[in-house]
Amino acid sequence: MTGGAGFIGSNFVRYWVEHHPGDHVVAYDALTYAGNPANLADLGERAVLVEGDICDADAARQTVDEHRIDTVVHFAAESHNSLAVLDPTRFFHTNVVGTQTMLEVARHAEVARFHHISTCEVYGDLPLDTEEAFTEQHPYRPRTPYNASKAGADHAVRAYSETFGLPVTITNCANNYGPYQFPEKVIPLFTANALDDRPLPLYASTENRREWLHVVDHCRAIEAVLERGRLGETYHVGSGVEASIADIADAVLDTLGKPSSLKTIVPDRPGHDRRYLLDCTKIRTELGWEPTVEFAPGLAATVAWYAAHRDWWEPLRDRAPVVETAWSAGARTRAAGVERS
Repeated sequence: MTGGAGFIGSNFVRYWVEHHPGDHVVAYDALTYAGNPANLADLGERAVLVEGDICDADAARQTVDEHRIDTVVHFAAESHNSLAVLDPTRFFHTNVVGTQTMLEVARHAEVARFHHISTCEVYGDLPLDTEEAFTEQHPYRPRTPYNASKAGADHAVRAYSETFGLPVTITNCANNYGPYQFPEKVIPLFTANALDDRPLPLYASTENRREWLHVVDHCRAIEAVLERGRLGETYHVGSGVEASIADIADAVLDTLGKPSSLKTIVPDRPGHDRRYLLDCTKIRTELGWEPTVEFAPGLAATVAWYAAHRDWWEPLRDRAPVVETAWSAGARTRAAGVERS
């Protein structure tokens, strides 16, 4: 699992070793600001953590050969839209060049499957006043450097399938939430700030909506695709549940018993998408997958996890390279030299 010490990657590693204890699992991660060995520390020998960059072909090839890898699940990516506005080059390097590097390694190793984790954001955004959802046939219209870099990675995966016959599958997922998410992302950010009575920064377009998927349901979907998915196919993974940034802030504050006065409006970041929603008919009908975690209790449990694990997120808080409140002054980074993940 590339990016195996990150948020979704580490949750998937944890899920896989629990449900497939006979498999040899390797988490391959550059351990940059959002990669955290603590996410896997309690797994002991059930998973091997290898520090390595997906753009380093020699290191990746050595890991794949040494551990006799037959399946690559590719999570590793730069994923924070705000940071992509400030440093787009690192996103195209990691997400496009890094993905192509891993594809080449997988091709020469003749792996049985290369599964690529993508995002709903490659399709652009949707109007707020419609019921429209993205299908797997929707054209790609990315609006931000992050979205465009993920779209480029998707195209590379498909090209390796068509040109070289690499056995690939792709999942495009909705916004994930759950434990072990780096506290630059909205739910852990809001929770950490609320716990310390700090302001919760809401972008000015407070009614922009996202579809929310619990990370465990995402892990179950990837498992279904690896076990039953058709080679060369793309599957959407979402819950059908939409919530605005204002809804999220209110839910976090209500769960923690904090006042609404903590909500603070900040300027929108450039290219702020309005709405994402995925049509997940294909994975439901073909593979029998359904989400199992309802949003309200899932969000409450997630907030409770961060409240109970201050020792996990507090040391990470100052590693976030973006100051979300600084857009009006030309947003800046605190750690412009952070390495690739």
